[in-house]
Amino acid sequence: MAEIAEEFIPRPLYLNRVKPFIGKNLVKVFTGQRRVGKSYLLFQIMDEIKKQDPVATFIYINKEDLAFTHLRNAEDLNAYVLAHKASKGKTYVFIDEIQDILDFELALRSLLLDQSLDLYCTGSNANLLSGDIAGHLSGRSIEITVYSLSYQEFLVFQAIEDSAEALADYLKYGGLPYLRNLPLKEEIAFEYLKNIYSTIIFRDVINRYALRNAAFLEQLVFFLASNTGSIFSAKRISDFLKSQQVNIAPNQVQTYLRHLASAFLIHPVKRYDLVGKRIFEVGEKYYFENLGIRNALWGYRLEDLGKIVENVIYNHLLLSGYNVEVGISGDQEIDFVAKKAGERVYIQAALTLLEEKTIKREFGNLLRIKDNYPKMVVTMDGFSGNSVEGIMALSLRDFLMDRWC
Repeated sequence: MAEIAEEFIPRPLYLNRVKPFIGKNLVKVFTGQRRVGKSYLLFQIMDEIKKQDPVATFIYINKEDLAFTHLRNAEDLNAYVLAHKASKGKTYVFIDEIQDILDFELALRSLLLDQSLDLYCTGSNANLLSGDIAGHLSGRSIEITVYSLSYQEFLVFQAIEDSAEALADYLKYGGLPYLRNLPLKEEIAFEYLKNIYSTIIFRDVINRYALRNAAFLEQLVFFLASNTGSIFSAKRISDFLKSQQVNIAPNQVQTYLRHLASAFLIHPVKRYDLVGKRIFEVGEKYYFENLGIRNALWGYRLEDLGKIVENVIYNHLLLSGYNVEVGISGDQEIDFVAKKAGERVYIQAALTLLEEKTIKREFGNLLRIKDNYPKMVVTMDGFSGNSVEGIMALSLRDFLMDRWC
């Protein structure tokens, strides 16, 4: 019987997504960066099940707990679950960090044959469903990606009101849930975030993929932190590093970028040709899943605030269920083309709109798009006046509080 955590702050966004699948013969897979709250989401689901079925039987396996080190492979996992399931009625099985069990997907396929089991698992790797699980389960699994706290969740976790100061803390420290237990002071919070980064790099990248060039991997992360939101190809990154006396071939750069993305440390964003309606295969932007980790590594610098604002807008769109691309029309760029359910929205990010040339550039790029989907410029400035030919000017706080939807 699993012991449900005595205290957790609900995250209804994810609970509402999984509710329709509770009790169904599907593996519910929760993926996301380490420490974004996947384990506590499992407890939240257990709590929801217990409300509906007070005598429900739970099996909870946490591969970060030494008590489960004996579960090394698919056979071990399968035997353990079958030995501990209820003799009658449904048993709800929760497996935390399942990627640490060798060939786990074979055990899941076998356990799915038992209609009395309801299966849930978490993993810190983006390939969990697309590769490891999906190929063996043939449509009998669903994936829900768990992200760092949104700004609205950050306010709840920190028990504070929306304000300029709250936004500043969010932009600086990011949205890892455990920060609610620490003072939001740079020397304390950044030390915690650096340790989380080290865990991700060594456990989810270097060890998982048996990488030999750990020094280059970390140089690559620092490069991405310093160039957050810039368009780069693997070749351009390789050429830059060569200028710094680091000789790495473009294909190796591409491989390392994929590994960082698979661990959810970064998100690659492709470019979309608004005229030709196609995806460019070369050149991407990279944003950090957690800005606090990015800032702890690179520093929280005034000159980077524009990059940080762009990153947090991207993260909010992703968390809100949008598929996001960079829009390209000739030599003009639209920061974000966000698509969901057949609809789209165009967004430009700007640090400020105090200069006329900035207003002309940001609004002008959007005015060139000749369709009727919503268009907006999101900025740190507050503005409550008229739109520019129907294009909204929205403060970052209003955007993150969803006052535009």
